[in-house]
Amino acid sequence: MSAFSTTEAKLTRDEMAQLVAADIPAGAFVNLGIGQPTNVSNYLTKEQGVTLHTENGMLGMGPVATGEDIDEDLINAGKIPVTELPGASFFHHADSFAMMRGGHLDMCVLGAFQVSKDGDLANWHTGAEGAIPAVGGAMDLAIGAKATWVMMSLFTKAGESKLVEALSYPVTGLGCVSRIYTEVAVFELRDSKVFVRSTHGISFDQLAAKVPVELTKA
Repeated sequence: MSAFSTTEAKLTRDEMAQLVAADIPAGAFVNLGIGQPTNVSNYLTKEQGVTLHTENGMLGMGPVATGEDIDEDLINAGKIPVTELPGASFFHHADSFAMMRGGHLDMCVLGAFQVSKDGDLANWHTGAEGAIPAVGGAMDLAIGAKATWVMMSLFTKAGESKLVEALSYPVTGLGCVSRIYTEVAVFELRDSKVFVRSTHGISFDQLAAKVPVELTKA
């Protein structure tokens, strides 16, 4: 676990993606969830040798496609046009889910509505009346991947913390999240304890006053 650090400014979404990309181990097989995690693909280096998996049936996904590189038939699970790297392969989505459920992915990076101090994840439904559920492959990934990281904004529009003592939203997976990247802090979760690896644009004390779980500096 890295020593505690701090910066004066909040992280942008691109800076968050850069941070996650840099932390992914070399040679890992990784699935990037819909939303913020998709950007991570833009910051992985060739030297890392990371292989990206997408649940609609592809291994070897490259960065998001732009301009003339866009092929409407080549998309990730979030329907965003992507590129393919040399050696990329394609397969039925049932085979793709078998890879996820069979424990063949080293990690996944997912978005979230809430994460508890115990690493419980809620990211498919807020439970609000009329809200459209978005199950997708999140449950399979959260439990099937060897490690689950989350990228999310730490606070709701109402200013409530998404890092909570216990979930109030429908559960995606229990005890699966080990790390959380947000615009104001990076957290590591171990043994029902929440360690703060870094803060950004906020002091540790200010963060501790806004998050309803006990925090410890890494």
